[in-house]
Amino acid sequence: MNVWRVRPLRNLVLCADDFAYSRGVSETIAELAANGKLNATSCMTLMPGWMDDAALLRDLPAHVSIGLHLTLTQERPLTDMPLFAPDGRLPEIDPLAGRAARRQLPLEEIAAEIAAQFDAFTAAMGRAPDFVDGHQHSHALPGIRDIVLFETASRAPDAWVRDCTDRVDAMLARPFVGKAIGSAFHSRGLRRAAARYRLRCNDSFAGHYDFSTDYKRLFPRFLRRAAGMHLVMCHPGAGRRAGDAIAEARPREADVLRKWPIADMAAAEGLAFPA
Repeated sequence: MNVWRVRPLRNLVLCADDFAYSRGVSETIAELAANGKLNATSCMTLMPGWMDDAALLRDLPAHVSIGLHLTLTQERPLTDMPLFAPDGRLPEIDPLAGRAARRQLPLEEIAAEIAAQFDAFTAAMGRAPDFVDGHQHSHALPGIRDIVLFETASRAPDAWVRDCTDRVDAMLARPFVGKAIGSAFHSRGLRRAAARYRLRCNDSFAGHYDFSTDYKRLFPRFLRRAAGMHLVMCHPGAGRRAGDAIAEARPREADVLRKWPIADMAAAEGLAFPA
């Protein structure tokens, strides 16, 4: 169920990325969503534990949106990708962004992998995703975005697509402006492209930080200068998985979200928080 089908002027979508990254991450996200601390989560369907972890989503409240977190970096793909992932592992985001900017991507391989990740979502959930985004925002990169938009319009025409752009004054009012501007730069033009496919996007976007600064101090600032449907990404979790660069930040985020009165904080900024 999409949280904005009947909505007030402005609302908050608080989305936990990386569901299925590990069992500890999935269990934490499911707990927070069940307790009204999140109203969206984005799923990594190429992860080995995805099919088992998806069972945690089936009894969540109907207002919790469940999306597809397309993953084209760092992990092992579902499909054979001899040009894009010759060693069996997807590239890091920086070289991927560079190749995308130079139009040097094997788009047929990428299209097949994106289709497989959509298939994996449908196989586990029995339906299309409520929204589509990308791990490390790779869904917005040149070339890749066209595949993502086409596949989303074909398979999930009622879904929305994450747009990482925002107004300059809004980004300046929030922490880690440089990160926000970088994401906005890579996402420029995505909203117009999505409209050509009759797909919607969020209206404003926040949640950038360095995964080490005090999250409790930062979180209220993510709610500032919201417009329309305001999307805030977060990365709560528990446990440790080899190679997880933000492992220490995940439980800190989860602890803050458990304790904060999210709906009251949203209301103070003029936002409804469906939960």
